[in-house]
Amino acid sequence: MLFCCSFAGAAQDEALPDAEAVETVETIEVQPSGEKTAVYILPVKDQITTPTFYILRRGLKLAEENGVDTVIIQMNTPGGVLGSTLDIMEAIDNFSGEVYTFIDSEAISAGAYISISTDRIYFTPKGIIGAAEAVSGNGQDIAESMQRKLNSYIQAKVRSLTEEYRYRADVMRAMSDPKFVLEIDGEVLKKEDELLSLTASEAMKEYGEPPQALLGSGIYDSLDDLLSDLYGAGNYEVVHFEVTWSEALAHYLNTIAPILLGAGMLCLFIEFKTPGFGVFGILGVAVLGLVFVSSHLAGLAGYEALLFFFIGIALFFVELFLFPGLIFPALIGIILILGSLIWSMADIWPDEPIDWEGSTFYGPVFNLIIGMIIAVIGSAIVARYLPKTWIWNKLVLQSSVGEPPARPRAGSTSDGTPASTPPGWPNIGDRGKAVSDLFPNGEVDFGGNRYQAKCKLSTIEHGTAVVVVGYQDFALTVEPISNKEESHG
Repeated sequence: MLFCCSFAGAAQDEALPDAEAVETVETIEVQPSGEKTAVYILPVKDQITTPTFYILRRGLKLAEENGVDTVIIQMNTPGGVLGSTLDIMEAIDNFSGEVYTFIDSEAISAGAYISISTDRIYFTPKGIIGAAEAVSGNGQDIAESMQRKLNSYIQAKVRSLTEEYRYRADVMRAMSDPKFVLEIDGEVLKKEDELLSLTASEAMKEYGEPPQALLGSGIYDSLDDLLSDLYGAGNYEVVHFEVTWSEALAHYLNTIAPILLGAGMLCLFIEFKTPGFGVFGILGVAVLGLVFVSSHLAGLAGYEALLFFFIGIALFFVELFLFPGLIFPALIGIILILGSLIWSMADIWPDEPIDWEGSTFYGPVFNLIIGMIIAVIGSAIVARYLPKTWIWNKLVLQSSVGEPPARPRAGSTSDGTPASTPPGWPNIGDRGKAVSDLFPNGEVDFGGNRYQAKCKLSTIEHGTAVVVVGYQDFALTVEPISNKEESHG
């Protein structure tokens, strides 16, 4: 079941006292004169969905790569999907610099979780945070047992990310668990059967010894005011990120990644089994390329994986054009292609060690396995039916090797098994020449047209005269003419 954080705000605790707006209680060392500090502004607006996670992850990784130490999340959301929220919290935790939240208007539900997982929380004077009880995907209450498990997990997650802040974990629990009673310094801030929501001034009220703000780090009229106070007027350079249609496209493509992988590998299989470079090769590379495009837009793949992908493709076609039947270039190429696809879908952070034993590669490997199953099933179907269709003759033979001789007639294999000639193929008994070594696969020439072929026994050297004795999986079955004549002598 898919869970979402509640969109609806709960009644605010009336026991919370009013407090005046407070300026920032923490400062950052200002850069020397003439040097500007780069600040990335990442949006969390409207409903939080997978594209929201994509843009935040991409922005955080770019900040990591470019040496940007501070990222600010500009927050104005009523909530969103719980899964994306937890992914965002983990991405924030992976970032080596500091992440601040600036609550422009409201950080309700999922927005509260994200805010509390950042290093500092700033508010506008009318900013609100809270009401974070989890509900089901259709907005209905979930079972009490599931609610307890979910709250326990989320609260542990928040504690792991906010241990240095005295009150955050309890405040988050008060926002998400209606049964929890929040009491600090003898003052009850949230009663049972309520959900906590805080205004900016309430979040800035100090408690304990030494005094510490309940949740916030400062109140500012605008983001510019906050940045000027943090870095000094004119001493910062802002880079804004926005969720675009490309993130939405990446989300859709990633949901069908196994299908894309299967379709791409199937097209390359057909291309490998047919002479020349045709429609299937182009289509296969293009479909697998979509996996890289979607992963890059989602903030996953860098250019290194793409480089290995093209090296693998190059080796694959070296096998097809230069050394057919040699196997090794194609085998190494396939390994590089599959490895680069797994790499492209893995969430790897710059300058961070790869967690080989963790879940980094679970999802990519699962997608690849599903894709390979689709490709194997598709290959079996294609091998069974495609050579008997007009598509084989039209798309493969004509586009790759020119107009083949068309003399369809029935024949027999060398062992006496009846066989019929696929459309446009040489007939059983026709003679041609090997244009590459067959180990046992390679290429042969019949009437000026090239075909994939397989020899029945041992190997055949290029230049040897051959005769067609049958058909098998997109290829002719041939024997050297000398062996054929000896067998009938």
